[in-house]
Amino acid sequence: METPAAMDDGTMDKKIRDNVMADKYNLEATEILANEALHLPISEAVPIYEQLLATFPTAAKYWKQYVEAHMVANNDDATKQIFSRCLLNCLQIPLWRCYIRFIRKVNDKKGVEGQEETRKAFDFMLSYVGADIASGPVWMEYITFLKSLPAQSTQDESQRMTAVRKAYQKAIVNPTHHVEQLWKDYENFENSVSRALAKGLLSEYQPKHNSARAVYRELKKYVDEIDWNMLAVPPSGSYKEEVQWMAWKRLLAFEKGNPQRIDTMSSNKRIAFTYEQCLMYLYHYPDIWYDYTTWHAKSGSIDSAIKVFQRALKALPDSELLRYAYAELEESRGAIQPAKKIYESLLGDGVNATALSHIQFIRFLRRTEGVEAARKYFVDARKSPNCTYHIYVAYAMMAFCLDKDPKIAHNVFEAGLKRFMHEPGYILE
Repeated sequence: METPAAMDDGTMDKKIRDNVMADKYNLEATEILANEALHLPISEAVPIYEQLLATFPTAAKYWKQYVEAHMVANNDDATKQIFSRCLLNCLQIPLWRCYIRFIRKVNDKKGVEGQEETRKAFDFMLSYVGADIASGPVWMEYITFLKSLPAQSTQDESQRMTAVRKAYQKAIVNPTHHVEQLWKDYENFENSVSRALAKGLLSEYQPKHNSARAVYRELKKYVDEIDWNMLAVPPSGSYKEEVQWMAWKRLLAFEKGNPQRIDTMSSNKRIAFTYEQCLMYLYHYPDIWYDYTTWHAKSGSIDSAIKVFQRALKALPDSELLRYAYAELEESRGAIQPAKKIYESLLGDGVNATALSHIQFIRFLRRTEGVEAARKYFVDARKSPNCTYHIYVAYAMMAFCLDKDPKIAHNVFEAGLKRFMHEPGYILE
């Protein structure tokens, strides 16, 4: 027989789950549910984690909690599968350090082959999160790992030293919380290898390191304004959301200014990294997705912009703004058929199509297939019972301003007058 306490617990659990089912963005209930999963056997916790992550696919803290539960149970295959689902969309240091911990554990007893796999995993991780302001301990762990590799010959020793040097030289020019400690460690390393060579190398890297230190002090001010525990929810217009949106905008503007004066490729990598981190939190904000795609396009990477648009529409399938922008980008690069498909998807079956979707499609057809194609579509669109006067006005203005055909414009306005005599808005047009 259940004790009253157990019954209370069961009732409470059901109530929490009901709250989450009723409002999946109920943050209080979500946190309680995530905490509950910590105390359950992995088989019972899996459905809870899957439910949470379906709602919050960029919540690194829940992915980390989920994957650690599998790691504790030694479910290596499940662990690998979860990492493959989350790492590239969650550029967050604690989650990635968890990944390295796992890689080191599975390769620990595999000798040289295992060491090489671990080295590759470190390189993979640092290529994605090495620019993070909190990445200092990761660089330190990587350098310690490289130093620990066995050297069977003078050549091995030389290769190991070169690898350690390269890692230090990348780490000391990154504006991280540990930038000063890394510089001290690098000085000690070079002096221990060769005092004669150290002087030249240190004087070469000192200005780059000084720049990283100066930028770190500025960067920290922007980073400290960001709530790194926030969950990605659709914007509700709250003050807190507005503050976070502004904080991310300021950080992005700072990175776009290239304060370190590094080469364009490195600067672009930092900017893309900042956008990716921003989208972990502002996942439901179409303007951030749009800014990101526009930045890629202006930087000359149309393919990257297309990929971001595809991700954006997966995140926000109902955003018309993003679909119009995506169609425009496809059209601008001459991909007319893909653009047409996007416009057609906005029209759907035509029954619930908005006036804007009809108007934009008419304009698109005129640009890409000519005046006659646009006219044919207008004739069909006006037969729809949902056709509004805006479509008549837009088509008439297009005929007058673009086709330089005042006669057709006049005829369209006249036809519209018969149908929309009762619409004050149309009469005023």
